[in-house]
Amino acid sequence: MRSTEDYSDKIKRLKSALDEADAVIIGAGAGMSTSAGFTYSGERFDRYFSDFSEKYGFKDMYSGGFYPYLTPEEMWAYWSRYIYINRYMDAPKPVYEALLEHVKDKDYFVITTNVDHCFQKAGFDKDRLFYTQGDYGLFQCSEPCQQVTYDNEEMIRGMYEKQSEMKIPSELIPKCPNCGKPLTMNLRSDDRFVEDEGWHKAAGRYDEFNKTHKGKVLYLELGVGYNTPVIIKYPFWQRTFDNPKAIYACINFDEAVCPEQIEDKAILIEGDIGEVLEDLKGET
Repeated sequence: MRSTEDYSDKIKRLKSALDEADAVIIGAGAGMSTSAGFTYSGERFDRYFSDFSEKYGFKDMYSGGFYPYLTPEEMWAYWSRYIYINRYMDAPKPVYEALLEHVKDKDYFVITTNVDHCFQKAGFDKDRLFYTQGDYGLFQCSEPCQQVTYDNEEMIRGMYEKQSEMKIPSELIPKCPNCGKPLTMNLRSDDRFVEDEGWHKAAGRYDEFNKTHKGKVLYLELGVGYNTPVIIKYPFWQRTFDNPKAIYACINFDEAVCPEQIEDKAILIEGDIGEVLEDLKGET
């Protein structure tokens, strides 16, 4: 169902829902980072990857990530640049910081499929975050030989700074310190994704938060699409349906919808997340 309610009325309802909620559970997808300026095509792609685009013809960062480079030196030149600008550089717009202003005094928890670490960089409590799909800031063994991840900032910065002619020096190719096999990104793409101790602890905290918050809960879904709806979207719908006191709010550029079974408890806003959060700030 799509809402035909007036935009200003939706903003007022969302402000009231935030004010009255005993807990806020935030589910964030790619649209959140897009609103913050982490775009993967257009001017930003051209600024950082014009050499790869000219050589191989792809026009966005995602396509470049799947390209079958002939050497690991070239593959890591691409990926170190990709990770550096999307993990270690700040987002162009303070959308995550704006969200924190709205929930910092609430009992909140965040589940996100994003892997760019923007929540923690914006100041969200790391013990209230669950990154389900990995983190650009972590490496894992490609085998993997064990369920362990490795912080990669020093390695990524080295590859980024020392690459030349779209290649990194061979000695900088990252290898597993345990077995010597190549390291790879800790991103969920197949059954080799490493769920390390930190991942399981975060999953446990999220599960416990859901179990102990059954009253006035606001399920705030931000920029979640349909690539992996079983992680955030469908559980939010189900929990809203199950809890008579729950409210479901969805902010999405063009996919703010919900099942008809919860439409009377839903706030559906189509628009840019950053702009909606700014408008929300103006409500008293």
